[in-house]
Amino acid sequence: MQWLKRVVGWGIVIYAIMYLAWSGLVIYGLSLGVFSLAVRLIVLFVITGIAARSLRAMDWKDVVPYTIGWACIAILLDGIFLVPFSGWALYSSWSVWVGYGFIVLFPLLALFFSRRRGSPMTPRAQ
Repeated sequence: MQWLKRVVGWGIVIYAIMYLAWSGLVIYGLSLGVFSLAVRLIVLFVITGIAARSLRAMDWKDVVPYTIGWACIAILLDGIFLVPFSGWALYSSWSVWVGYGFIVLFPLLALFFSRRRGSPMTPRAQ
């Protein structure tokens, strides 16, 4: 049950923050171009890194089921919130699927980088 709470909870949080970041870029006319892409990737990396660290996992293999679940939540929420406006063609865009892939990949990268620096994700000797 705890697994499901973490998958759904963090999946919704990741989606909500990304939606908020995208909305802010649209409101200020910055939704196109390299700057927009960089901002969205940085936001996604930071939020998925925070989510991964909150799991206090000892190995990347422990994090993968969560990251796949977070990507599935994003796919589902896109279906609920975006398909009514943009249609099912949303899922035919390769960039959308790359974004879902980043939801799976970025937490693993964050885990890798935090271990290299000796952060709290590295198991400590007691």
